[in-house]
Amino acid sequence: MKRRLVLKQLTAASLLAMSGWMPQLMAAEDTIKVGILHSLSGTMAISETSLKDVALMTIDEINANGGVMGKKLEAVIVDPASNWPLFAEKARQLIAQDKVSVVFGCWTSVSRKSVLPVFKELNSLLFYPVQYEGEELEKNVFYTGAAPNQQAIPAVEYLMSEDGGGAKRFVLLGTDYVYPRTTNKILRAFLHSKGVKDSDIDEVYTPFGHADYQTIVANIKRFSTGGRTAVISTINGDSNVPFYKELGNAGLKATDVPVVAFSVGEEELRGVDTKPLVGHLAAWNYFQSINNPVNTAFIDKWKAYAKAKNLPNANTVVTNDPMEATYVGMHMWKQAVEKAKSTDVDKVIAAMGGQTFAAPDGFTIEMDKTNHHLHKPVFIGEINANGQFDVVWKSKGPIRAQPWSPYIAGNEGKQGL
Repeated sequence: MKRRLVLKQLTAASLLAMSGWMPQLMAAEDTIKVGILHSLSGTMAISETSLKDVALMTIDEINANGGVMGKKLEAVIVDPASNWPLFAEKARQLIAQDKVSVVFGCWTSVSRKSVLPVFKELNSLLFYPVQYEGEELEKNVFYTGAAPNQQAIPAVEYLMSEDGGGAKRFVLLGTDYVYPRTTNKILRAFLHSKGVKDSDIDEVYTPFGHADYQTIVANIKRFSTGGRTAVISTINGDSNVPFYKELGNAGLKATDVPVVAFSVGEEELRGVDTKPLVGHLAAWNYFQSINNPVNTAFIDKWKAYAKAKNLPNANTVVTNDPMEATYVGMHMWKQAVEKAKSTDVDKVIAAMGGQTFAAPDGFTIEMDKTNHHLHKPVFIGEINANGQFDVVWKSKGPIRAQPWSPYIAGNEGKQGL
């Protein structure tokens, strides 16, 4: 009986080898599939395409250094095309059909919310690399971007300070979806706690892909006549280009009404004449202009990769915060897999807590042991004429994320998983 079974197995193996399937089977065993879920077309392509590319660069870097547990990483790329329901379909394809071990992806919170049920149902793992509104903590997600207390709150505190101009009135301007609306709910409650009245807060939303900001900018100028005013921008995607162009056309300078953006970085400014925007602000956990050896190496690797792969406008590529968060997240996942000695999701989750990495932001940052968020430094930068940011304020060190904002009722006592 045993001899017959062995003969059957040998015969099956021989047939596979003769048919040419054996090399593919061997290759499959020697690789680990990694999903990349980013919009490469539509309104969010301006922001997400570079995340796909930096993920591929990081995979090449990891493979060149021996891979993960001695196996090469193999990227599986899909394009959800800025279509939120399609994100869920593509996530299911990556996990159930392509059998990836992990997914790096999403930008908008609506895309993340779209895929969450899929990751929970199939017990797979998503690394999400962009700042977001908090009010969420999922077992199957690691958040490598900022929570509100690592970006939005410090930015508004800076604007209200003497160094930031002492703003008394605020325009909350965003794209009409969950991230801007929830962030602005938190900011409105925070401003109330600082004595700012509703009459000194103007809240405005535009749809994805909105292009005509003439009326909105005119209204901002009018609102600003009531006292020292700042704009908090949570505009996402390619709408940032016409918004910033209209600021320039209207002559609305940072000395008049400073704009601090939470979703505009070096990549989005590549398509804009930044000379009229000098002095406007962004709050992130990383800027390309940060000067340290780790960041210099990161920038050099990215520029060399862009030229080697002949990426569009390879001579002008830049790094930005979500790119750094992608890079850090992929390396931390690698470390966790090797600690767990497995790509099993539950084992990797258990191994992720407490992982550290020397990041391009200049700090050795840590994945929190309980709340699936990174401890991150905060930087506020002014746009300069070259499309880069000059850091005007920074935290003393990494700040532990608060996924549940203390300014939202009902969050008392909420901690980690």
